[in-house]
Amino acid sequence: MKRIVIFASGSGTNAENLIRFFQNRNDATVVLVLTNNPKAKVIERCNNLKTSCLSFNRTALYKTSDVLNILKSNEPDFIVLAGFLWKFPENILNAFPNKVINIHPALLPKYGGKGMYGMNVHEAVVKNKEKESGITIHYVNENYDEGTTIFQAKCNIESTDNAKNVADKIHELEMKHFPKVVESLLFPNV
Repeated sequence: MKRIVIFASGSGTNAENLIRFFQNRNDATVVLVLTNNPKAKVIERCNNLKTSCLSFNRTALYKTSDVLNILKSNEPDFIVLAGFLWKFPENILNAFPNKVINIHPALLPKYGGKGMYGMNVHEAVVKNKEKESGITIHYVNENYDEGTTIFQAKCNIESTDNAKNVADKIHELEMKHFPKVVESLLFPNV
């Protein structure tokens, strides 16, 4: 059984989608969700789905080995960042090489980096009159949004679209593609 740990900071729609996708399977499951936001809606989603969820603070992630030790005890085959907003620490990346991926709501390398998440991205896309946007699923390295790209999916942006319309289009791509890409990484020879 392949074991997945998810990191999330906010509403948790991608986390929920992944949990549901791997629920009731005998080959892979989400064993834990970790959040840096004790008020995140992802906690409620996890409770409703009967999935373990723990919250942690900056000290536990960056100054001690607390989060690393939680990960080691859960023995994940894969760590998935699904709307996790903090920079991922090198000690975890070193402990789980090529096992940490992220989803970004734009076509990297455009609109990546510190502060480029959620509506910030979509507003920038609209402001710059982009003709397309999309999602990028990539490996995580020590820099924001600079790891090797695994998968991208695109959508058209109309001149009449606002940031909310773009967000809806991106969300649709995330829901459709993210679980399948994670599955293909877990089971590359299938």
